[in-house]
Amino acid sequence: MRIALSQLTTGPDPEKNLGLIGEWTRRAADDGARVVVFPEAAMACFGTRLAPLAEPLDGRWADGVREIAAATGTVVVAGMFTPAPEGRVTNTLLATGPGVEASYDKIHLYDAFGFRESATVEPGSRIVTVDVDGVRLALATCYDVRFPELFRAHADAGAVATLLAASWGAGPGKLDQWELLVRARALDATLWVAAVDQAEPEGPAGTAPTGIGHSLVVGPDGTVRERARARPELLLAELDADEVASVRERTSVLANRRPELWR
Repeated sequence: MRIALSQLTTGPDPEKNLGLIGEWTRRAADDGARVVVFPEAAMACFGTRLAPLAEPLDGRWADGVREIAAATGTVVVAGMFTPAPEGRVTNTLLATGPGVEASYDKIHLYDAFGFRESATVEPGSRIVTVDVDGVRLALATCYDVRFPELFRAHADAGAVATLLAASWGAGPGKLDQWELLVRARALDATLWVAAVDQAEPEGPAGTAPTGIGHSLVVGPDGTVRERARARPELLLAELDADEVASVRERTSVLANRRPELWR
């Protein structure tokens, strides 16, 4: 399966960002991509007041993404914000396209490095997978990458790949952590991890997470197969579902688990 990681920089205007999604999806479809993955906060960047911008999954912005997916014959995965109780929002990944309609609410909220996502965001509580052409793909968002249990749960649910959308915070050591964590999660669960970050912004970084770029696709053996640099880039990759079975036969970390010891 050919996928595309759309490493772009979004701003505070959802309509402008929807236009970018349309443009990048058409580019990816022209290059033969079946699935096109956009970063977290593709609807509106962090540092924006999210509650006034949040829309339901049947709202205009999500419908715009559906129209783009239908027109290009692709499955589009894009980060958006949906309303939640008490003036908060959920940090949602919409996955939509021919034969696919699902959404994932970010489970692990980024209360770290001086930022408190939980102040404005309601956490999700369930894992989500989608089937595209007989291949099961799981969804995850940014800070989720620090929690190996989620990726093992994806494998247990039959996924051969996790699509990870991020708006990774900049700072000392953060690029090393990004690559280390993505590769580690692929090894933990012996699945593909396709991780797309917001591109590094041209101006100085603010207090809210923006992005550092360096999206990457990691095979189930933990090796980097494709990588981007810091600036906006469309990264194409081929995911081989059969390779997952081969790696799991040789490296039996899922079969050799002893979860009863840690309960």
